[in-house]
Amino acid sequence: MNRQTVPKAAEIPVCEIRQRDGEDLDECVRVLAEVHQDDGYPVNWPDSPADWLVGDGQLAAWVAELDGRIVGHLALSPAGEDDLAPALWSGGADGDTDRDAGDTAVVSRLFVSPSARGHGIGALLMSRADKEARQRGLHPVLDVVASDTAAAALYECLGWDLLATVDQTWSPDQTVTVHCYAAPN
Repeated sequence: MNRQTVPKAAEIPVCEIRQRDGEDLDECVRVLAEVHQDDGYPVNWPDSPADWLVGDGQLAAWVAELDGRIVGHLALSPAGEDDLAPALWSGGADGDTDRDAGDTAVVSRLFVSPSARGHGIGALLMSRADKEARQRGLHPVLDVVASDTAAAALYECLGWDLLATVDQTWSPDQTVTVHCYAAPN
């Protein structure tokens, strides 16, 4: 008979989710580079990764620390013109609801270091973003490239609703298939 050993409390890593600050960006870029190397996220490596992480007009951003080191990141932004999920959630595609795309917050820039996976860090970051969006009276939505099956599995495990799968043109030479999700009501 096989027995699994239950880790002692002192052996369980402690994860803290906290607001990202400017001092965190270099370490966030380092972790993002690991994720890009292992998973290909982001699909197109940005010219300035720190600026990409900060984005324009973010509502908030968080880092996950595991045993005192940054291992994850997530941002929350207002809906932009090019964001597909807010329009789909609002019923813009078929006009069957009276919700406004401006009543959404877009979850983005989510990544967890490959060495820190399996501790529920992605779910903790998603929970924090969901809570913040709802405190602001906004409904969380997101887009994810269809090839990122691990991320899509996380969102579906958390109960997020798949709104649609669509092709999005990122440049004249690049069309990417993305899944659009909305948090459960």
